[in-house]
Amino acid sequence: MDYDLAIIGAGVNGAGIARDAAGRGLSVLLCDKGDIGGATSAASTKLIHGGLRYLEHCEFRLVREALREREVLWQIAPHIIRPLRFALPHQPSLRPAWMIQLGLFLYDHLGHRQRLPGSRRISLRHHPVGEPLRKTYSTGFCYSDCWVEDTRLVVLNAKDAAERGASVRPQTACVQAQRNGSLWELTLDHQGQSETVSARALVNASGPWVNQTLVKTLGQPPALPVRMVKGSHIVVPRLFDHQHAYIFQHHDGRIVFAIPFEDDFTLIGTTDQDFQGDPAQASASEQETAYLCDLVSRYFRQPVDPASVVWSYAGVRPLIEAEGEAAKASRDYSLHLDAPTGQAPLLSIYGGKITTYRKLAEAALDRLALTARDHAAGWTGQTALPGGDIALDQWDEWFASCQARWPWLPETLMQRLTRTYGSRIETLIGQAKRLNHLGAHFGADLYQAELRYLRDHEWTRDAQAALWRRTKLGLRLSAQEQQAVEAWFTEGDSLG
Repeated sequence: MDYDLAIIGAGVNGAGIARDAAGRGLSVLLCDKGDIGGATSAASTKLIHGGLRYLEHCEFRLVREALREREVLWQIAPHIIRPLRFALPHQPSLRPAWMIQLGLFLYDHLGHRQRLPGSRRISLRHHPVGEPLRKTYSTGFCYSDCWVEDTRLVVLNAKDAAERGASVRPQTACVQAQRNGSLWELTLDHQGQSETVSARALVNASGPWVNQTLVKTLGQPPALPVRMVKGSHIVVPRLFDHQHAYIFQHHDGRIVFAIPFEDDFTLIGTTDQDFQGDPAQASASEQETAYLCDLVSRYFRQPVDPASVVWSYAGVRPLIEAEGEAAKASRDYSLHLDAPTGQAPLLSIYGGKITTYRKLAEAALDRLALTARDHAAGWTGQTALPGGDIALDQWDEWFASCQARWPWLPETLMQRLTRTYGSRIETLIGQAKRLNHLGAHFGADLYQAELRYLRDHEWTRDAQAALWRRTKLGLRLSAQEQQAVEAWFTEGDSLG
């Protein structure tokens, strides 16, 4: 089959490009050797943010673009993105107050902020965020960013691309690609079944495997040197009762976040370590876990011990090579276009961050200059992602209408389903009239109807994807209950 555009790699950049291209009327193939959003995009700090610390590195273009994207993304995906206030306890020995205030002033004004509240100085003696902190911290600062369900952002971009005609193929590796004049010929392998397709243009969006794909799959030399940097996170039982997040400074110059997570937990991260090896095998080391626990214990009155960690994860970011510390390597992106005269173009994606994926996609399609028939550039910032067709100022009213329509749904389950699937909750619930109509109960508030929705609508093929990427219900299910979910994916509806 012939396509206008083939994309290798279904992380946030690949899925974003696929959505934008499909919406412009292009025929699109998106393939990935693993799950949709199953690698680096699933291992973020789960923030839509400008990157306050990037101002210190004078990355003003990146920060400005990211700040402008916060409210754009919040508007198109209000079910999986929400505003979040951050508290920064001031430690004079690390950064003077004037520097923080100047940085926050720039942060407030670089991105044309409209809905998010601005920054302000606070007394930690009187503000609720000071309650769990050591009494040595008396002054702090508050500012705004947004939180995102990262893997869901990727899945919803892929889903929208598919609903606009794209062929989305997880667990499908591109094992070889070569130019044949004005076309790329790709050999795909899906669980041992081989297929050959062609495309007028090819995007290499394989993240930390970008150069490996160039060399081993395309027979091309690396376009740019890549610095592989691992970021690890840990999850512990909830450390504080309020809904602010914290941003903590460290004497080594790094910052670490402590973020409310899944109601009953706190997410702590991230580290920055140079990485060698297979990115698929990245995990949080004992040293990283100890580092994160030690850092937050310097701030919280109640120390955090590695033994309290209930989950950890790590991802490898493919940053543009630069000398110096890994933490200071740029998170900006670079697009490398290889387009010999008369030959099919190849665009390789380097770097980037989840917040700027939509702008990266627009830039990628601009570089490729493929003829489009439907939407013009910029449409993705004005059109809701699947389930997100709820105006921000109408969310409470819409939620109340859901409660009235399905009064038999427990409120905690209703909250989670609406915050996970948005308006697509209607498809998930279907014709159910009472709770037991949702099928077998697997523990916590997980029912068969949700697993069926994940399988049939979101390319979910196993418990790992369902419980740790599409949702975070793995935090709430016992090992036996998780095994029952895995068995359901193996045996399907015969189990319930």
